[in-house]
Amino acid sequence: MDTALITGASGGIGKAAARRLYRNGFRVVIHYHSSRLEAEALARELNGSESGGRAEIRQADVTDPEEVRAMFESVGGVDVLVNCAGISRQKLFTDITPEEWREMFAVNVDGVFYCCRCALPPMIHKKRGKIINISSMWGQTGASCETHYSASKAAVIGLTKALAKELGPSNIQVNCICPGVIRTPMNGSFSKDAIKNLEKETPLERLGEPEEVAAAVGFLASPDANFITGQILGVNGGFVI
Repeated sequence: MDTALITGASGGIGKAAARRLYRNGFRVVIHYHSSRLEAEALARELNGSESGGRAEIRQADVTDPEEVRAMFESVGGVDVLVNCAGISRQKLFTDITPEEWREMFAVNVDGVFYCCRCALPPMIHKKRGKIINISSMWGQTGASCETHYSASKAAVIGLTKALAKELGPSNIQVNCICPGVIRTPMNGSFSKDAIKNLEKETPLERLGEPEEVAAAVGFLASPDANFITGQILGVNGGFVI
């Protein structure tokens, strides 16, 4: 049974990705930072279902390389890594403090780096593996009042492309998904008017669902995507074309 580790799996997109990969027969490792109850509930839900793989939980602060290392050592080698852990904040650029800038990059970029670094040695040894990074459409286009978030997500896109080139000879696929506006707790701070405006700006005239991003994760984690690497897949309802 292949192992898939999903960081931030107690959140909206991460939780949907865990469900999808569990249904696809993976041993799913549900990573969480502080949401232990949500992670435990998800593991119980998955292990209580009639079919699928196996689910277990692990805690780590992805900004701490030693905690990340300990997490991967406890899991053993992983076949699929989904880097989903992230934070988002809205703030005028001139109001962003150096501490807030560093925190954004620590979670959204350093966390990806630390997890990839730990996941890769077994993958390279086996000459097989998949890394799926979750960025954002704002990493592609930039978003007003979300400069630090946009910059961090753009960094994930650059990391994905470069790493795909480096790991190609080891038969490891590295891809990136850029969700649009998805109905998740992270976007729960938007007002009703803001949501309506975002829906109007989206050609499909609605928000995306976490399960629709998870479907893309499921595809990229499958053998059907073995010849796909270094790609940036938009799941955004046509918001970015």
